[in-house]
Amino acid sequence: MKLSAVFSSSCYSSAIAKNALQPPSLITLPASAFLPPLSRKLSCRHGVSYNRLSFRGNSSFSSTAISSSKSDSQSQGSESFFRDTLRSMETVYLNRNPTAKSILELVSSVDDEQICYDHLAFRTFGVNGYGINSLASLFLDYGYTQKEELRFPAKKLKALWFSPPNSSSQDGGSGVNGPLPRVFISELLVDQLSPRAQEIIRKYTKKSGSGNNYAALASALGSLTWEKPLYSEFQQLAGESEYAAWTLVNGYALNHVTISTHRLKSNLRNIKSLNEFIKKNGFKLNSDGGVLKVSPDGLLLQSSTVADSMPFSFSDCVVESVPCSYIEFAERLVLPQYKNLSESEVFTMLSGVC
Repeated sequence: MKLSAVFSSSCYSSAIAKNALQPPSLITLPASAFLPPLSRKLSCRHGVSYNRLSFRGNSSFSSTAISSSKSDSQSQGSESFFRDTLRSMETVYLNRNPTAKSILELVSSVDDEQICYDHLAFRTFGVNGYGINSLASLFLDYGYTQKEELRFPAKKLKALWFSPPNSSSQDGGSGVNGPLPRVFISELLVDQLSPRAQEIIRKYTKKSGSGNNYAALASALGSLTWEKPLYSEFQQLAGESEYAAWTLVNGYALNHVTISTHRLKSNLRNIKSLNEFIKKNGFKLNSDGGVLKVSPDGLLLQSSTVADSMPFSFSDCVVESVPCSYIEFAERLVLPQYKNLSESEVFTMLSGVC
C-alpha cells in the first residue's frame, strides 16, 4: 500500500494567495495529484540491495549489477547536487523570513522532531520565457514528474505541480534533507494585465536578457535576474496585482514551504495542537478567514503565519518594506476507506517514509 494513497489529496495553494498577508486560497487537486508517479528512480540505498541480490544466484548477472551500481552512483551524485541547490534556496528563504526559521527550530526542538515538507512553492512571470518552464527544468532534470495544469482566471494565473521521484527519502533528514517535497510553480499571465503593468514587467524581463536560463541559480543565490525596479513601478504593480509586485522584488525566491504536520511524531502532528503551540510561543497566525482552513472534503486542514517583510533598496534610492514569504502547516487526514487502520499502523507507515 502506498502511503500517498492513504491520505487526503486535497491541497491549498498559497502561491495563489490573494495577498501575501492574506490566507491562501483553497484549491482541490484531483485524486491523482498525490499518488506516486508511474516511473521512479531507485535510490542508491535500494540499488545496493538490488546489486547484492543480483550477484547471489547467478554470476551472469554480474555485469548488469555493475552497470546498475554505476548508474546508481551517478544518480546519487546528481541527487547530492540537487539537494545542495535546494538547501541554498531554503537558506535564502530562512534568512529573509525569521518567523519561518524560528518556527522550524521551535518545532524541531520538540522530541527532536524530524520535519518533512509537504511542498515548495514558487512564483514566475509568464512572459519572455520567464514563466513556469524557466524553473521547472531543474526539477524535471532531477526526476520530478509534471502533473496537472491548474487555471485561475480571476487572478490571471496558471500553475503546474510536480511530484518528486521515489528516491526522495533520506533517513533522519529534515526539510530539504528529508523526503523531497512536491513542487508548485505558478505564473502570472502578464498579457492579461493592464498595458502599464505589462510594460513594467516586460521592461525588466527584457533587460534581464537570458536570465531566465538561470532561474534556479537566481533562486539559490537569492538574486534577481533583472535590475532593481523603481519604487513607483513597484507601487503601480501592487495596486493591480500583489502577485506581480511580489515577484518583481522577490524574483524566483521560494514563496513558501509547507510542513506536513501529520508526519510529526509528537502531539504536534495534530494541527490544532501545533497552532496553539505556535501562538503560545509568541507567533502570529493568519486569522483572516479563520486560523484553520478546511478543504471541502474535510480531509485537509491548513494554517499559516502572516508573511514577513524586509527592507528593499529600489533603484531610485528609496528604501521601503516589501512582503517576503511565510510558512504553512498542513495536516492530511486518512481517507475514509482506510479509517480502519489503527493510529500505530499509520504512524509505522509514516515512520518508514519520513
